[in-house]
Amino acid sequence: MRCLVLGGSSFVGGRLVDRLLTEGHDTAVLNRGRTSSPRPGVTQLTADRRDPATVRAALSRDYWDAVFDVSGYIMATDAENFLVLLDVLDGRAGRYVFVSSVMAYAPSGYFPWREAAPRTPDPPTTYGGFKAFAEQAMLERFAASGFAATVARPAAIYGPENNIYDMESAMFLRLRRGLPILLPHQGLVVNSFGHVDDLAAALLVMAVHPNAPGEVFNISGVGVTAGQYVQTLAEIVGAAPDIRMVPDDVAEKLDRPAFCRLFKARHHSLIDTAKAASLLGLPTERPFRDGHQETYEWFLSSPLADAQANLDDPLWGKGFDLAYEAEVAQHLDASR
Repeated sequence: MRCLVLGGSSFVGGRLVDRLLTEGHDTAVLNRGRTSSPRPGVTQLTADRRDPATVRAALSRDYWDAVFDVSGYIMATDAENFLVLLDVLDGRAGRYVFVSSVMAYAPSGYFPWREAAPRTPDPPTTYGGFKAFAEQAMLERFAASGFAATVARPAAIYGPENNIYDMESAMFLRLRRGLPILLPHQGLVVNSFGHVDDLAAALLVMAVHPNAPGEVFNISGVGVTAGQYVQTLAEIVGAAPDIRMVPDDVAEKLDRPAFCRLFKARHHSLIDTAKAASLLGLPTERPFRDGHQETYEWFLSSPLADAQANLDDPLWGKGFDLAYEAEVAQHLDASR
């Protein structure tokens, strides 16, 4: 196939590009060209998704069998420019696969969340609101013109090259150094997790399967509590976790992040991936522990294993502050 990846320079996009190259696909990436050089064998297209003139100039001359949009989030574009992108690609893409998010759902305590559940009412200027807007726009276009769009809704994606640092990388560092691990809500917040390479494989299936166009599919459905998350990663590292439970009244007053954002009540969710298995024949995802064992092996070979300073990703802003976490832990100890 002739494939285009919107993004393609880090984590999900990078792993997807690697898979496309391994399978022999003619691959191009489109981004602002600021993060890193494209992989060997990949064509680089340069455009800013907030500048429609550059998008038209980069995309108006070619046709792709499949377009994978892994940079469709509010930090990179907006509602108006997303519609411009659809206009440009309509008639120039055999398939369009959009990476959405579990944040597109309207929060609900009825689990599991299935694809037909209501979308968030948040405005498109928010992360989840933009995802919901984009989903609706492309599905309406599919109904009107047959634009072959498919939506993948992953939850928490982990794995090698993860550029959201307050997930497994931060937890590996805490465990290896014997640092306190703060857990709000008694560690009972549930999240769905999936390995980045399983997501990449699913995206490729969506790009060719006849059942995919016009559909939304949940991806990454291994449900794990925050407490089990910590315990499993501790077993992988071979360390006893120094867990400190954070009372709700204390958690509400914290003025900076002191634990993984996925441990917050607003992320409490569990998704159902039966539709993807049924309509697309996707295999069962790798077990949570196995996937994190593989990720830890990558972590040990990466510069992150020896990081001495707090890490803060410039795009997502999802960093951590180990010194502040220690202060909160000391406060909890003193208040016992």
